[in-house]
Amino acid sequence: MLALLPSLRRYSRSLTRSDADGEDLLQDCVEKVLTRRSQWHGLNLRGWVLTIMTNLYRNGLRQQGNRSFVDIDDNSHLSATETDNDPLQRSRLETALNSLGEDYRAVLMLVVVEGYSYQDVADMLDIPIGTVMSRLSRARRKMTSLLNEDNVVTLRRPR
Repeated sequence: MLALLPSLRRYSRSLTRSDADGEDLLQDCVEKVLTRRSQWHGLNLRGWVLTIMTNLYRNGLRQQGNRSFVDIDDNSHLSATETDNDPLQRSRLETALNSLGEDYRAVLMLVVVEGYSYQDVADMLDIPIGTVMSRLSRARRKMTSLLNEDNVVTLRRPR
């Protein structure tokens, strides 16, 4: 379980769009996994845990309804210094990720960042594999479009 924590933390933060809410989701997930560990009867512990996290997140959304988000740049009260080499690029990436719908962001994070196969993601999210592929394609197109909008120099030649 300890080895899964970094990927669980990344996924929870990508779902919630917030470090604090992501940590809460992570803690809730770990608690649920540990209390229900006797229910796991498979080979893919990571997939089972990510499925639990996804379901916890969805249930939380249903209970809360619409939530308002704090602007990511509203961190004036934090004393930590920025360690990223290119804060503008990080800001653009976060803005692009946050502009994706929840379903698209979840699929993108599970396939691209966490490295799951389409079938694993389909099983985790309880959707058809074709839906996984179309959501991933749309998420990639939207991310590319958003990240290329403000570039002074084009990254690729036009087709």
